[in-house]
Amino acid sequence: MSRIIRTENIGTERTRLLKAIVIAIRELMRQTSVDSTTKDLAAFISGALLAVHHTVERSVIPWEKRDYWVKADKFRMEWAWTKEIGDQFLQATIDQEWPTVALLSAEVGKKLQKVVVSDRHRMGKPWVGAWDLLLQERSNPDQNS
Repeated sequence: MSRIIRTENIGTERTRLLKAIVIAIRELMRQTSVDSTTKDLAAFISGALLAVHHTVERSVIPWEKRDYWVKADKFRMEWAWTKEIGDQFLQATIDQEWPTVALLSAEVGKKLQKVVVSDRHRMGKPWVGAWDLLLQERSNPDQNS
């Protein structure tokens, strides 16, 4: 088996995730009732926030190897909210507490207000199927890697 070589760096991945979150929040705010799209959006946003947290952890590993502890800690502190809000968002989504999801969406939107995404973006709808995936992961925790 050969090595997996990533052609994009961690920062690019994080930027793509942040833009996808902004797009999903915009779409979530347009929802007037709870349906399958609302569930997909909420599940996607919570998963994407936690994925952003993981990119932060992967980013600081090389800095720590070079003894840039202060830089690594500062970067972690700057992005710590992604883990906290991501966990809250995930729990509210699983419990289907839609008022809490709306409040957390507004909070995330405020944190990401500097992320610029064109109305004519080419990202599509990355949230499609996220609810089913979340339910599948919750029912089969052993298969998560």
